[in-house]
Amino acid sequence: MSKPIVGLRLSDRQRLSWLRLIRTPNVGPASFRALINRFGSAEAALEVLPELTLSGGASRLVRIPAIAEIEAEMQAARRIGARFVCIGEPDYPPRLKHMDHPPPVLAVKGAGAVFAMPTVAIVGARNASLAGIKMARILAAELGREGYAIVSGLARGIDTAAHQSSLLTGTVAVLAGGLDLPYPPENAGLNDEIAERGAVISEMPFGWQPRAQDFPRRNRLVAGAALGLVVVEAAERSGSLISARLAAEMGRQVFAVPGSPLDPRARGTNGLIKDGATLVTETADILNALASQIDTRFVPNTPAEEPSDFSATPPPADSERERVIETLGQAPVNIDEIIRHTSLHPAQVAMVLLELDLAGRLERHAGGFVSLIFSH
Repeated sequence: MSKPIVGLRLSDRQRLSWLRLIRTPNVGPASFRALINRFGSAEAALEVLPELTLSGGASRLVRIPAIAEIEAEMQAARRIGARFVCIGEPDYPPRLKHMDHPPPVLAVKGAGAVFAMPTVAIVGARNASLAGIKMARILAAELGREGYAIVSGLARGIDTAAHQSSLLTGTVAVLAGGLDLPYPPENAGLNDEIAERGAVISEMPFGWQPRAQDFPRRNRLVAGAALGLVVVEAAERSGSLISARLAAEMGRQVFAVPGSPLDPRARGTNGLIKDGATLVTETADILNALASQIDTRFVPNTPAEEPSDFSATPPPADSERERVIETLGQAPVNIDEIIRHTSLHPAQVAMVLLELDLAGRLERHAGGFVSLIFSH
C-alpha cells in the first residue's frame, strides 16, 4: 500500500503538483489521499482528474489551477516569510497527522519547533466576559509554564486572551482564511507576534477571505492539533461547541469551565459538563487528565484509517458503479455497509465514492459515513 513518504522533503515540482491538486474544486483531504494512493503521485492524478469527475456524473470538466497560479501563491508565501508544508514532511504538525483526513498541505509561518510540544486548545466566546478572559489567561499561562503550547483560532475574546498569555511559552494560531488575511483585522498585530514566537497555520489559499462556512473547517484543525480542548465560555449553538464535538469525535479530551446558569455564555459549557466533559476550575484539572497521554502524545487514540489500495484492482464497470450509487441517499451510510451490500471489492467501492466526491455529489461524515448530495 502506498503511503506518504515520512521524514523526507518534497521537491519544488512535487510541492507545486500537490498544491495544484488540493486547490482543485471538490478535491478535499480524503479524495486527495485516495488519488495519491491510486495513481502514485499528484502529477499523475492531475492528468486523470477530468475523466474521473465525468465518471462521477459532473456536468462540466473540472477547472484545475494553472501552474502559474500556484507559482504566484508560492511567491506570495515567500514574500511574507511563510512556507508550504506537506504531510509526511518532518515539520508537519504531528498531532494533525492523527486526525481523520488531515490537510495534505498547510501554509505555515513561524517556527516549526512549537509543533513538537504537547498542545492544548483553548477556545470560547468572542463576546467573552471579563471573568472568562481572566480564566483563559490563567489557564494559558499556567499550561505554558508546564511545557504545553496553546492552540486557538485567533478570534476575539477567549482565543485572543489564550494566545496573548502563551506568546512567551508557545502558541499556534489556526486561520480560517489565507495566511495573508488574518481575521479579525484588529488581531493582525497579534498574528505577527505569534508568527515570530510560535506559528500561524492555514489550509486555505493565499488571498482567501474567510467566510462563515470556513470557520468549522478551522475549528477542526484547532481540535485536531491538540491533546485536549478547553472551552471557557460558549453560548448554545456556538462555534466553540462545534470544536468540542469535533474534538470528541477525534478522541481528544474535552474540558469545560463552568459558569453561572444565568449567563447565556455559560449555557454551552455547562451543557458540555452535563454531557461528560471534564469540569475545569483550575489548571491542575487539565494537567492531571492529560498526564497519562504525554509519553504517547503523538499516538492517536483511534488510528486513522488507511485508504483502500486501488492500484491492483480494475476500475469499476458501469453496472458496478450503479450498484454503489443505488445504496446511497441523503441519510449517511457507513462505507463498510456499502461494501457488504454490493459484494464489491473495497477498492472498487472506494473508487466510485472518489469519482462522486470529485464530481461534487458526495458528502463525507465522521466515522466513515457518506451520503449523496442531491442538486436542487
